[in-house]
Amino acid sequence: MPSYTILLTKKAQKQLDKLTNDVAEPIIEAISKLENEPRPNGYTKLKGRDSYRIRVGNYRVIYEIKDEELIIDVIALGHRKDIYK
Repeated sequence: MPSYTILLTKKAQKQLDKLTNDVAEPIIEAISKLENEPRPNGYTKLKGRDSYRIRVGNYRVIYEIKDEELIIDVIALGHRKDIYK
């Protein structure tokens, strides 16, 4: 299976930069694993849009998969109480 390219939006990069290292490291690791498996165990298709989400502790990563271009576009990430607003 070919590997995907991961792109972060400016919004997602800013959200990641605001997190402390002990919180950000597992999130970065989970995002990098999406290169080889864009639909890992526990992923969920979000209602109302063509996006998916994975859980990393109390944080969520929202992303889109573009299979024809082999791109994963990380749209947003944040704490579970704030991410869906």
